[in-house]
Amino acid sequence: MAFFRQYIAPLFIVLIFVVALVAVSSRAFLAADMAAPAPREEPAPARGDSESMSALPPALSALVRGVPDVEQF
Repeated sequence: MAFFRQYIAPLFIVLIFVVALVAVSSRAFLAADMAAPAPREEPAPARGDSESMSALPPALSALVRGVPDVEQF
């Protein structure tokens, strides 16, 4: 156990540090448009047409489309 604690564990820590350093430093060598952060956009709304929902089993249609409103008397 002492061998692992003295030699192997520090080697793993140094290797993880080197991999992280290479990953972060590689942005300097990318093209200018690829080095920028990814743009944040709103996700496109889900289409609610029946064509995309037709393949769903009937048990799942209530989960996807929602429970229909029930009129109270």
